[in-house]
Amino acid sequence: MTAAPQTRRWKPSPLIKGSFVLHACAAAGTILQPELWPWAIAAIAANQGALTAAGMWPRSSLLGPNWVSLPEAAASRGEIAITIDDGPDPEVTPRVLDILEEHGARASFFCIGARAARYPELCREIVARGHAVENHSQSHLHYFALLGPRQTERELQAAQDTLAGITGQVPRFFRAVAGLRSPLLDPVLSRLDLHRASWTRRGFDTRDGDPDSVAAKLLHGLGAGDILLLHDGNAARSVTGEPAIISVLPTLLQAATAAGLRSVTLRSALS
Repeated sequence: MTAAPQTRRWKPSPLIKGSFVLHACAAAGTILQPELWPWAIAAIAANQGALTAAGMWPRSSLLGPNWVSLPEAAASRGEIAITIDDGPDPEVTPRVLDILEEHGARASFFCIGARAARYPELCREIVARGHAVENHSQSHLHYFALLGPRQTERELQAAQDTLAGITGQVPRFFRAVAGLRSPLLDPVLSRLDLHRASWTRRGFDTRDGDPDSVAAKLLHGLGAGDILLLHDGNAARSVTGEPAIISVLPTLLQAATAAGLRSVTLRSALS
């Protein structure tokens, strides 16, 4: 049975608080002076545009807390976090696990609940090898950012139940599909005791199969505290048909070791 989440109190961000105030003022102003309604509508439209833009910026914290790098304590220890999305994949994930083991590295796998249910043994192996399985939604809907609050919570709770039921560990982090989300997401994360995580930099390895190009994006400015994004599911292929992550990961881990950096799970940095 999945343990009940420890509900955190939701604290609206300044942008969300300002949006509440603006909507209230627009409503009150229109009631008191009906001729001001065009200005009220314009202000609300501008505010909605700002909220939409914030939701389309994956590394933004305007809608709520967002891990774009590790906490200072982890960075001071020379830690980085390699995060791997869209799996598990029966062809790619086992090879990724072998590479990580060869280099003594730990990673966080943001798994899709439906895929985890299809390949539960892979999720159990991820955890058995010392890595973490985190929440990347149940269905990986491309319109995830457009879901209402109840649909959003159902997606996240379903993935929590699926992944915890398979691995015995309740996910602590959530990554939105393509990093996009709505202002309705953060209250759901608080209720489910999930932390939103994006990245410091990513290799765009679902679109770019050139390992040199992907590695260059990830290694540029690599430093302590970085959160790096790769994919075992939906991985782009090189001209030889090799998944990008398989060629890039050894290069990345070698560079990290040479720089005195150690890859850890996000949850280890949280603790």
